[in-house]
Amino acid sequence: ASSQFAHAACLACAENPGSNYNPLFIFGGSGLGKTHLLNAIGLRILKNFKGKKICYIRTENFVQELINALSHGKMVEFKNKFRDETDILLMDDIHVLSGKEKTEEEFFYIFNSLYESKKQIVITSDKYPKDIPKIEDRLRSRLGWGLVADIQPPDLETRVAILKKKSELEKIQVPLDVELFLATHIKDNVRDLEGALIRMAAYSSLTGSELSVELAKKVLKNIINLKEKILTVEQIQKIVANFFNITVPELKSQRKKKSFAVPRQIAMYLARKHTKSSFP
Repeated sequence: ASSQFAHAACLACAENPGSNYNPLFIFGGSGLGKTHLLNAIGLRILKNFKGKKICYIRTENFVQELINALSHGKMVEFKNKFRDETDILLMDDIHVLSGKEKTEEEFFYIFNSLYESKKQIVITSDKYPKDIPKIEDRLRSRLGWGLVADIQPPDLETRVAILKKKSELEKIQVPLDVELFLATHIKDNVRDLEGALIRMAAYSSLTGSELSVELAKKVLKNIINLKEKILTVEQIQKIVANFFNITVPELKSQRKKKSFAVPRQIAMYLARKHTKSSFP
């Protein structure tokens, strides 16, 4: 369910490249399947549209190719490769362009050329377009021209299912309580989740220890923070005051002006919800 929307958008692009959702911008955290979807688009187009020239490239490799082209006087070849010899551009991790002005400029012109020629562009990032730092507004705007689809972290049940699948592939017998423990504490990154399982299994095999929750706590103590974070009223006051750009004394004052009253009510609500303090 967490990737259903992105999956449907990718399928639409692959079935009718250049017409549906161009550009398609997919964003989500590391290890959630963005590269997997990019490759799936390329493979589907390769199967259904013979002769289409597909270019899958990671942004860091794009940067390196540009540097090499500049160093060896081969900018014409570089531009031809991405503008004239590409029908489908699959660009991974576009946020790497942040702060690289020359590369960003070249990509801007490549983007325009492909877009005007109705060639499909699919881009991935770990951030929403407007949240990518240090890129020009004109490029930021173009990244959001088509469809922006996000991939959310998988829910608990899906994380457990991922662990079960991984344990089957690796032929590891993992108790359900261990799977639940891992899935509860590692939420945002599938690679980290699977890596934790492999690390535990390796430790268990090498030391002859039985896979258990206690072993997981011991082996993964540097990955999983088991200390419960206790939020205080004072912390909430500071966070809310900072968010609304007022001081804590103003937040706690009797002033009824809306710019103070609304933050005060929000802080009171959050304090009531997240702390064990009594209402008074």
